[in-house]
Amino acid sequence: MKRRWLIFALVFLFASETKAIERTPYTWNLADIYRSEREFTKDYTFVSDMLPTLSSYQGKLKNESTVAKLFSTHEQVARKLEKLSLYAQLQQDLNIEDKKAAHFKAKVETLAANYATTAAFIEPELLSLPKETLEKWKNSKSLKTYARYFSELLERKAHTLSKKEEQLLAKLSPLADEAENIYHYATRGDYTPPVMRIDGKTVSLTGGNFLKALEHPDRTYRKQAFQTFFTSFEQIQHTAAATLYASVKADELYAKARRYDSGLEAALANDDIPKQVFDNLLSTVNERLPSLHRYIDLRKKALQLQAVHSYDLYVPLASKTVTKTFPMEKAEALILEGLKPLGNDYVKQVEYAFHHRWLDVYPRPKKYTGGYNISAYDTHPFILLNYDQSLDEVLTIAHEIGHAMNSVLTNKKQPYHYSGQSIFTAEVASTANEWLMMDYLLKQAKTDEEKLYLLNQQIDQIRGALYTQVMYSEFEQAIHEKVGKGESLTAEELNDMWLRLLKKYYGSAYAVDSEAALGWLRIPHFYDAFYVYKYATSLAASFELTKQIKEDKTGKATERYLQFLSAGTSDDPIPLLQKAGVNIMSPKPLNNLLTYFDSLVTEMEQILHKQGKI
Repeated sequence: MKRRWLIFALVFLFASETKAIERTPYTWNLADIYRSEREFTKDYTFVSDMLPTLSSYQGKLKNESTVAKLFSTHEQVARKLEKLSLYAQLQQDLNIEDKKAAHFKAKVETLAANYATTAAFIEPELLSLPKETLEKWKNSKSLKTYARYFSELLERKAHTLSKKEEQLLAKLSPLADEAENIYHYATRGDYTPPVMRIDGKTVSLTGGNFLKALEHPDRTYRKQAFQTFFTSFEQIQHTAAATLYASVKADELYAKARRYDSGLEAALANDDIPKQVFDNLLSTVNERLPSLHRYIDLRKKALQLQAVHSYDLYVPLASKTVTKTFPMEKAEALILEGLKPLGNDYVKQVEYAFHHRWLDVYPRPKKYTGGYNISAYDTHPFILLNYDQSLDEVLTIAHEIGHAMNSVLTNKKQPYHYSGQSIFTAEVASTANEWLMMDYLLKQAKTDEEKLYLLNQQIDQIRGALYTQVMYSEFEQAIHEKVGKGESLTAEELNDMWLRLLKKYYGSAYAVDSEAALGWLRIPHFYDAFYVYKYATSLAASFELTKQIKEDKTGKATERYLQFLSAGTSDDPIPLLQKAGVNIMSPKPLNNLLTYFDSLVTEMEQILHKQGKI
């Protein structure tokens, strides 16, 4: 359960409303949050003034009446603070160099720090109470809306230490993040992006343009880019190995301190996920590795290679002539059509978002790069894009709209303390939209070459979000088990483990390049233990749900799905998915997805054969 009413990440920055913001249909209207600086200041003052009141409850959580009043007070403060945070972040992301923002940043961050310090007593004090008291409050009339929260407290109580021990762990906890900080300094600060000379030109290779280089039709160019890029990481591999070892060691130590058997068990417990889900994911995907091997072999034939190397995995098999551009108006029309299986109300809400400035679409100087969806409980969602009119970006819009609609429906149905979503379920809402969009686009393809292009996109999406993430998860499990046994992690050991996994996952048609051994070094998610597996389970769950939606003519599957989007964190992720119609603890959803993967490869093979390319 995501306890956003107690703990949430705050990014605070405020910019002057006198700054001119381009007024087009495809920019945010931040007046939907605050119409003036005066309104912002009013909420700021409210939060500041309420902190002493919040603090006054410390040491007094002895009866349900007092706890109920505390929860009510805390929610008022947290909701205002969430709005302040959202407004400040969005202003910052529109213009990173706004001078007025710098003035407000220190002020609001101080407020955030004061809030965090003030509210820190709540959960430890509740956890220190007898089990019988928590059970009683869980079933009491005045606290019944928090019943699930108390259930979670009871679950965590078995892993809660004495007050002094908890205080000690809290003081030591910042040290656990230092390994990741050092890693980022090494990979961003000390690391220099490499350059290569080709055709008399100097090309700088960054994380952003490296994948584009791997899509280049000239194999010599791809190979040189790959070798240049990966070789450049040799200079920091020993530092990265040391930081990863330190991070994993901290995970295992904290897990044991809290009476978990392993870091994996602790990470899964934090999300209320049974270990069976993780084990089932790895075993099922391992059984279906021949499907991925078949695709790699098809690439080998289509590209007329003796073996597929790492730098051959991303080059499109379709002609570049079919690559289309999608002006924003066209993208909007496609998305509204593609999402029709989710019902009229869903589509109308999406259309409303397009026409009421929920999206800031185009890149501009000083604007945040990338894309995201974010909202507060008391606002509509805001979607940031840097739209380049590509198919990938159309799918990105659909993806972020899935997150946005998840928030809209949840906030309509759930109280504040059950709003938000766990990562395990949040990606279901976004990838479901991608499945529906690709299904629609594939049906609209007019030529074999168009279909081949889309099949390539869909196959590589599954390869990246399922097979690759499971390979990452298997690597994580191996390094955690190694450290859990008291063994170390050296760069040489990590390189060897990575190469063996690459060979296992990609099969006999794949040639392992020695430079690829450093792939583990490029995955910052390994510093957030057992995070990446959720991408794979979400993809399988959303595929199963959209499959049911398309096949069910009664509309009941769609209704169940919309109820799932409205559920927030009112239950554990597994029961929420089960109510929607998918049992992710079973191999069935994964096998259904991988059977679909097989069908896509078969269809691609047929088109390539028809074209005489194989």
